[in-house]
Amino acid sequence: MLRDFSVQSLFMGVLIAFVGFASSFAVILHGLAGVGATEAQAASGLMALSISMGVCAIVISIVTRLPVSIAWSTPGAALLATSGAVQGGFNAAVGAFLVCGLLIVVAGLWKPLGRMVSSIPPALANAMLAGVLLSLCFAPVKAIAFNPLFGLPIVLAWAIVGSLNKLYAVPAALLAFVLVIAFGVDMPDHAFAQLASALVPKPEFVSPVFNAAAMISIALPLFIVTMASQNIPGIAVLKVNDYHPNPGPLFAATGLFSLFSAPFGGHAVNLAAITAAMCAGSDSHPERDRRYWSAINAGITYIAFGLLAGAVTTFVSLAPPVLIEAVAGLALIGAFSSSAVAAFSEARTREAAAITFLVTASGVSLAGVSGAFWGLIAGGLMLALARFSRRKG
Repeated sequence: MLRDFSVQSLFMGVLIAFVGFASSFAVILHGLAGVGATEAQAASGLMALSISMGVCAIVISIVTRLPVSIAWSTPGAALLATSGAVQGGFNAAVGAFLVCGLLIVVAGLWKPLGRMVSSIPPALANAMLAGVLLSLCFAPVKAIAFNPLFGLPIVLAWAIVGSLNKLYAVPAALLAFVLVIAFGVDMPDHAFAQLASALVPKPEFVSPVFNAAAMISIALPLFIVTMASQNIPGIAVLKVNDYHPNPGPLFAATGLFSLFSAPFGGHAVNLAAITAAMCAGSDSHPERDRRYWSAINAGITYIAFGLLAGAVTTFVSLAPPVLIEAVAGLALIGAFSSSAVAAFSEARTREAAAITFLVTASGVSLAGVSGAFWGLIAGGLMLALARFSRRKG
């Protein structure tokens, strides 16, 4: 196995981890805070996710000798940000994370559940995701309105660098965010002492609480979004690059590592979609059989980033929340545009998709259950009614 190692795969692995972490950690922190996590719990969750996905990537790639890239569920974190705190607080959210992880394991091992998830109309799944992302994508505009001197550099960095290379757009926005904090925000006297103490990893165990509201508002939508927008596309990317793994064991493995991270605040680990293309492509290595080392190197780097999660979270907390929300929103614009196009591309499902999108985007919770669940239900009923009418006609 060591003979397959190459400097090219080392650089690609580090790049994959940097892009994966830098482009979406803000979404993770925002999402965990949205369901009631304290700053320390959010840092613990970020650390648990980074380490879990790093170890998962290393184990799967060594066992299968395939370039399987692992990520956290960025769309899932966006869902959390719009769900809001549920009865039982963050403890109930952690209970939902555990149930979601268990459902992913079952979906991988028990084919009927996997087929059930695959049978959800893509238009409705994409409309739900677009509805979840919409409010978060407003954050860059709100940041400019809050303070143009703070918000504009972040947005301009994203736009200018993105016009040259989309891969580096969000890292550029993140760099602008760091510079804004360093030169524009008044640092408290104890800021550097806080950063120094945060360099020591501090995992926080969160006792899970299980209740119906959290299961319906968080666990089920999180499971659907993670499977539909991450795991299934992740397999598709591997197939495009002429790798043909058995999806079930890979899904089950990500669910298992989701279970490991959940008690420490992590919401979900899954197959990567965007970085999967980097990992499985020819830039990783000219020889297909040696590309799995890129995934291993990315996993090692993710673990290193995870150990620094406390310092990252502490540094982010020094800035006005709207600025890190702006970075998160910029990171999600691509996902929003892709899901919106996919949701409304077919005329036959367009109306049902619109209902799903509008109910989800409204952010209205009914009976303590978030709009994402009701959006999927409303769209499904509309789609069933349309199909019934066509049969009668």
